[in-house]
Amino acid sequence: MKKFEDYEYIRPEFEVLEDKFKGITDRFINSTSCEEQINCFYEYNSLIEDFGTMYGLVEIRNSVNTEDEFYRAESDYFDETYPKIQGLMVDFQRAVVDSKFRNELEEEVGSLLLAKYEMNLNTFSDEVLELLIEEEKLISTYDRLVASAKIDFNGEVYTLSRLMPFMKSKDRSIRKGANEAYFGFFSDNIEEFDNIYDRLVKLRDEIAKKLGFANFVELAYARMSRTDYDAKDVKVYRQEIEKNVVPIVNDLIKRQSDRIGVSKLKYYDEAIEFVSGNAEPKGDPEWIMEKGRELYKRLGEVPNEFFNFMEDRNLFDLLSKDNKMAGGYCTYIPNYRSPFIFANFNGTSDDVDVLTHEAGHALQFYLSRDIKQFELMVPGYEGAEIHSTSMEYLAYPHIDLFFEDETEKYKFAHISDLLKSMAYIASIDEFQHFVYENPNVSPEERRFKYREIERKYLPNRDYEDNEFLNNGGKRMRQGHVFQVPFYYIDYALAEVCALQFFVNSLKDYDETMKSYLELCKIGGTKSFLGLVEYAGLKNPFKEGTLKNIVNEVNSYLNNIDDKSLDK
Repeated sequence: MKKFEDYEYIRPEFEVLEDKFKGITDRFINSTSCEEQINCFYEYNSLIEDFGTMYGLVEIRNSVNTEDEFYRAESDYFDETYPKIQGLMVDFQRAVVDSKFRNELEEEVGSLLLAKYEMNLNTFSDEVLELLIEEEKLISTYDRLVASAKIDFNGEVYTLSRLMPFMKSKDRSIRKGANEAYFGFFSDNIEEFDNIYDRLVKLRDEIAKKLGFANFVELAYARMSRTDYDAKDVKVYRQEIEKNVVPIVNDLIKRQSDRIGVSKLKYYDEAIEFVSGNAEPKGDPEWIMEKGRELYKRLGEVPNEFFNFMEDRNLFDLLSKDNKMAGGYCTYIPNYRSPFIFANFNGTSDDVDVLTHEAGHALQFYLSRDIKQFELMVPGYEGAEIHSTSMEYLAYPHIDLFFEDETEKYKFAHISDLLKSMAYIASIDEFQHFVYENPNVSPEERRFKYREIERKYLPNRDYEDNEFLNNGGKRMRQGHVFQVPFYYIDYALAEVCALQFFVNSLKDYDETMKSYLELCKIGGTKSFLGLVEYAGLKNPFKEGTLKNIVNEVNSYLNNIDDKSLDK
């Protein structure tokens, strides 16, 4: 059994890959039977698994240490190479779409994959290759800038991740100072962040128009293979959030300010839910992992088997370190059939959320890794976030392992935070639509527009005298805005599904967990709405779905005497 540190990286030389892709595509086109074309398809499938393995190893090892010279150079190589590989993949996909045996092929690989291929054909041409390479490089520049943060606070130097516990301090002066230091990094580097984003916006607009799209919004939706909904549907969904979620959030903020004893909640108060302090895990990282092991054992035979697989192979990198990229993610290493979880533990409840949210992604990878068509192993972003967010709630019956006497405090804050996040997510999504529909506005205009939109969804947010935040700077910390435009709304779509799993689990936990695991097993073999239907959930875009579920969850919160938890 190989451990992650023994997973071998060999650079996939582009010239070699190019010959292999072209050879498979030529043989596919010249095949005289469907059987021959199916064989070519699985050769292509194996080739993208090989490439994905090496790409994943570089992504992880560069994330863990952005100053590792070897993997930094390999990351730069993939910035150059990945768009070229996309072009070769699209050439093969075009051959599949145009196949004279298309009907028979569809029986083998599925209609969804062919629909995705058809969308992909419009997202690439040789004319935009150099622009795509530049886009990859700009994203890496943003990632490295964020990872470079070394912030002076109270006589010590912290990364962004390590500063977060102070931002949740019971002491108001400490959390205010920590917030000022945290956002001070972004403010101090505002010109560089603005420059990166401005170049990305204009570059993406140019790519979209060269490909024949009206703007990048259309291209982004195609890139994300959104086969069963569009920007109009998302706009209606945001309006539903404004109408049904924002009033609940306003009430939750009022309850929060009452609990912590402030007349007006300031931006640096938002992360503190109780005057006695937020619920925190009762041990160090090693203790948290021990409890995580017990959690997945309690969740059943399959989750237990999964967690042991991850631990035995060292497929976690969880501790915050210098030069480590911010945030957390889960990825998959195809040739080793291994998920991998990357995070930055900081001593707060976020550490437990990693072992539920990111492990929810990893569990889905683990359970769907036998799907033959690699491109159908993982759903789109919104589908994938159902697995991760739902696991946060399905862990509730055993979450006392981490929080002991503060378990109910954690649950109340966790559910409240999800509702608040939906309002914030809607503001980010509306902002991105504005940006890419108006790509030539200035960085200053973008910042002011974001603050205007933010006030609509979060009308009670008070940045006090922080000029950077009052001028719309907060969204600079949201990596999704730079890295994967229009991804962020996927969390809000998934959250409605996750809340349905939560409500169902209160009625019949065992049946709900069974349904969840079955959903994980089918990976991305169905579209987003197809996954929703398969799991017996209600369509988030259908009128009444959001209203009904958030009202039910709000009733759950209203039945809790939150002040009694503040001990």
